[in-house]
Amino acid sequence: MLTDKEKKILYSIRVASENDPLRPEFPPDSPKFPATPTRRIKVPGFTNVWLKDESHNETGTHKDRMAWEMVVTYRNFLLAKRYVQSKEKLPQLSIITSGSAGIAIQHMLNKYRLPPLKCLVDLNLSEKIIHELERIGCEIYTVDLSRKPLSWKDILELTNNINGIDVTSSEGLDPNTRYYDWLTYEIINQSPDYCFIPFGSGHLYTNIVNINKQEVETAIHDPRFSGDVKTLRNCNFLGATVNDPRSSADKLYAPHRPFTIFDEQWLRVYRLSGFCGPESNVHLLREKYLQEAIKLAKEQDIECEPSGIAGLGLLLQMRNKIPKNKKIIIVNTGKTKFGLD
Repeated sequence: MLTDKEKKILYSIRVASENDPLRPEFPPDSPKFPATPTRRIKVPGFTNVWLKDESHNETGTHKDRMAWEMVVTYRNFLLAKRYVQSKEKLPQLSIITSGSAGIAIQHMLNKYRLPPLKCLVDLNLSEKIIHELERIGCEIYTVDLSRKPLSWKDILELTNNINGIDVTSSEGLDPNTRYYDWLTYEIINQSPDYCFIPFGSGHLYTNIVNINKQEVETAIHDPRFSGDVKTLRNCNFLGATVNDPRSSADKLYAPHRPFTIFDEQWLRVYRLSGFCGPESNVHLLREKYLQEAIKLAKEQDIECEPSGIAGLGLLLQMRNKIPKNKKIIIVNTGKTKFGLD
């Protein structure tokens, strides 16, 4: 049974539809599909490069989309509770974050007066980011994340949230097809030959590849789909990541990645099955190409941080292997804005 406060929260969360392109659910204040622009950019030597620009989201990154899904999750909790005689409080969410996800989620939770987010951050995270997380209402807990991989139980214990839910690990939240489903359709509807994607947690990359698989193997497509199946069967999805903690792409570095489903066997099966192009893979990005990408982005007024433009860096790193006239999409995951609340 809902309290009066919970009823107000439930009625304030409006989901127009889960997959009707004429009734999109994101962004919640002014839904549209596509939600962010795709524009042509200049990359020396290439003739058909496009930028999917997530910097236009409210807090400046693609994490706003995941944050909205957290609100929808709370809506599901409230809908279930409406029919159950329960006095249990809404659970708090915990997450390991380097800033962007924590800021995006808390910003969205604030809008709907939902319980504050519990953030587990590395003890070396910058004071500026920690201050911003605290300022908008996050509860902060610090730990040396390099010491060992943490289980979901560890994360809940370290954030004093035993009865809560860990966003970092929970498969129950369907992170690999749900967090970025609308974004994925905005990308694959462009029918690119190559798609370059920053790879941090891996959720964005796996969302894109998993949904591409769904669309190329079915005869009954999602209403949001308008891509070319033949092209997408051969589209190479290339993830850009780093393994150096000193890299300027700090949002892509993690000492441990215990919760990503990405592995060589998973992607090899997809390649062999024709669910994606034969060159699809995740690559380590070298710093000199990342710096070249940052310079090129600045020249074209692309709002980004180093992690967000890593896909462009990988294109530059692989330029001698990529046909110059193919359609290429670079996913710019953006740059976190501060001081919004």
